[in-house]
Amino acid sequence: MSHFLASDDFPNGHKLESLLILLRRDMLHRMQAIARDDRPQARHVLENDIQILDHLTRCIELAEDSSRTLTKAFGPSVPGKPRIGT
Repeated sequence: MSHFLASDDFPNGHKLESLLILLRRDMLHRMQAIARDDRPQARHVLENDIQILDHLTRCIELAEDSSRTLTKAFGPSVPGKPRIGT
């Protein structure tokens, strides 16, 4: 059973790209505070977070591409009716 993503069992769930976008937004907010910290540890964490953001952005692009592919092939999503994986 899905806890966050839309599925047969959880039709009011979220789209993957929506959750990833929210996560990226939260990270950017947190990074603003870290960016003001000049300690080496903070700089290291910030550098890691920048790389994570790059990966998240790529994940968002892939999830959006999958959604476009499904919509183009099978039409818009209908809650409770999967387009693939049946």
